[in-house]
Amino acid sequence: MLNNYMQVIKRNGNTEPVSFDKVTKRLRLLCGGLEDIDPILVAQKVCGQIYDNVHTYELDELAAQICIAMSTENPKFGILASRIIISNNHKNTSPSFSETMTILYNNCDVLGNHSPLLAEDVYDSIMKNKEKLNDVINYKRDYNFDYFAYKTLERAYLFKVNDILVERIQHMFMRVSIGIHCYDIVKAIESYNYMSQKYFTQATPTLYHSGTPQPQLSSCFLLGSGDSISEMYSTIADCAKISKWAGGIGLHISNIRSKGTRIRGTNGKSDGIIPMLRVFNETAVHVNQGGGKRPGSFAIYLEPHHPDVMQFLDLKKNHGNEAERARDLFLALWVSDLFMERVEADVEWSLLDPDECPGLNDVYGDEYKELYERYESEGRARKVVKARDVWKKAIDSQMETGTPYISYKDHVNRKSNQKHYGIIRSSNLCNEITLYSDKDEYAVCNLASICLPMFVENSNKYNYKKLEEVVRIAITNLNKIIDRNFYPVPQTEYSNKKHRPVGLGVQGLADVFYKMRAPFESERAREINKNIFETMYYMAVKTSCELAKVEGPYETFEGSPISQGQFQFDLWGVKPSDRYDWEALRQDVMKHGIRNSTLMAVMPTASTAQIMGNTECIEPITSNIYTRRTIAGDFVVVNKYLIDDLIKLGLWNKDLKNMIIADNGSIQNIGGIPEELKNLYKTAWEVKQKSVIQLASERGPFICQTQSMNLFFEEPTHNILHSALMYGWRSGLKTGSYYIRSRPKVQAQQFTIGPEKLNNKTKTVEAEKLMCSLANPEACEMCSG
Repeated sequence: MLNNYMQVIKRNGNTEPVSFDKVTKRLRLLCGGLEDIDPILVAQKVCGQIYDNVHTYELDELAAQICIAMSTENPKFGILASRIIISNNHKNTSPSFSETMTILYNNCDVLGNHSPLLAEDVYDSIMKNKEKLNDVINYKRDYNFDYFAYKTLERAYLFKVNDILVERIQHMFMRVSIGIHCYDIVKAIESYNYMSQKYFTQATPTLYHSGTPQPQLSSCFLLGSGDSISEMYSTIADCAKISKWAGGIGLHISNIRSKGTRIRGTNGKSDGIIPMLRVFNETAVHVNQGGGKRPGSFAIYLEPHHPDVMQFLDLKKNHGNEAERARDLFLALWVSDLFMERVEADVEWSLLDPDECPGLNDVYGDEYKELYERYESEGRARKVVKARDVWKKAIDSQMETGTPYISYKDHVNRKSNQKHYGIIRSSNLCNEITLYSDKDEYAVCNLASICLPMFVENSNKYNYKKLEEVVRIAITNLNKIIDRNFYPVPQTEYSNKKHRPVGLGVQGLADVFYKMRAPFESERAREINKNIFETMYYMAVKTSCELAKVEGPYETFEGSPISQGQFQFDLWGVKPSDRYDWEALRQDVMKHGIRNSTLMAVMPTASTAQIMGNTECIEPITSNIYTRRTIAGDFVVVNKYLIDDLIKLGLWNKDLKNMIIADNGSIQNIGGIPEELKNLYKTAWEVKQKSVIQLASERGPFICQTQSMNLFFEEPTHNILHSALMYGWRSGLKTGSYYIRSRPKVQAQQFTIGPEKLNNKTKTVEAEKLMCSLANPEACEMCSG
């Protein structure tokens, strides 16, 4: 029973006695269409936790938390949670887009100086078109975003003034769209409509900064460094500047001399790459991304012929000398065919210093092999080891830390549209961008991702025409970002405007397979996978060609493979389907050019997929029941497609939920669930990784950059990882692996055992406390297209 003397503080600052009836009335108004949801039950739980002088917005937060906790029993509680939290946001913010943008533009700093959060031209465009924009914006669409989407947006994406949230979800999408298109209001509204209806999304840095006075909208930066002290520290400073503006960094260091190499200027000897990398590590820790929105992150790429490679592979280990560790860096091997061949043949491998054996990182393929073997024959090896010893060391590190990433240098360069310009020496932070970079020219890539489930019209039809339409809009946006962008250092602007690369990726491929009833390992999944990526690549090239007809081709187009009529699938030696007129497009491209040197890249989509309510990029789901962590706490979430199917079959109840928890998110060993559903809802740990690699190799001919591809192994061994990485290399993949995810088998009893038994399964006592996602560490937000 409520204490009659308890007061609630309303949004206008007035107080009034707490009323159970008012709490119930508000909940009942939000329950429209949710017939089997009892608002009185929720109101009772809310009122049971009320305290004196609680604010009304806190009551909404509490009610939403209660509903989301109950959503594993009935998904409709999740819908109610979303409605409550969105309604709360609407009650606390202005219903006028132009008024909200005026608040952002008039922002002042702590000294009272004008410190606008909007760029002047963006604000001017909004004011000149405010009636139209206020009329177009549709706040009902906010209710299509779930509780976790809102919580993700609230944490880092929606703008605040003096730590008070002022933006709504629709405000953000319109701000982002006008930030890209500015005075082209027709294009801005078109972009807004498709993003706000969840057809595609720009990447996280674009959502953070679009429309602001310094719109750093790019996700990925690829850098090189010279080998002198001044060049190294200049690169470190540049990394700090890029990280400040939310850029993820990939750095290649194969040209940096190894430990013990003579320094000509001082006649001393180099300490090698490890001390240098510790400085990069501390820089990443010190300079977080976007002013504290996410940690700074650098991936370091090294070729395995470098004499410091063994020490490099120990950098993230959890044990050993701290002076030889840099655990905040992400490690990657840039692997040649020659190295893989020697691993396969189990023969010797020479470690060659870049100062004593120059030029190895400037060549690939036959040229690399010829130069490498010449240095070997001349006796220049610093040390000779077994190729498999280096490989085993890398796999040891993968099993312990998930890294190094594996990239296949020769596949990347043979299939690069920039190969006429220079050799590519690294990928980026998330191992999906493959662009030329050096110490004077830093590659930059702008990202977006298509929300693939939006194009499923029924279980048998995928709307490829609609997909084409959305790809056109997304590519147009990415191209325009290059010109609207704020560049943290001059080398980034120089490179980006010369080559104009973009990366369009995807999210929710697993959702598509669920909706179209196509298990990951099925032939139907393979067909859908190929058709989606062929459609996207075709339309991306066509759109870029149309842009080139108006704006001209990118500066370094002439001499590129595509200028000679070679599409990405030609570089793979793959014939496309006859679904599109590739020959007509080929002639058009050779005549008019394209506006962008690259168009497709499959990036991780951790944050934006959560916002859009999709599974991440191209991956199987890691668990059918898992915990999402928010500022409000940890909440158990069940695979929405699985729960819908089980409800339709009359199987879903609390006991079945606890059985799934007891089996660590798997349904494979639970009796009574149809085999069709067991096949459809296999987790990443249960899907054969050969099928994952096969899907990657079949979409690869339509991806002109590469794919950030995790591999999942319940209990990885050297043989398992060796086989998977070799299979990827033989399949022609550019990326062998991003993270190696591992999850040692755990007895359910350790986490979920209780005194009661249910259908011969252990029944959970505190199921909501289980972290089913504990074995899927550090989801990447850096690219998050």
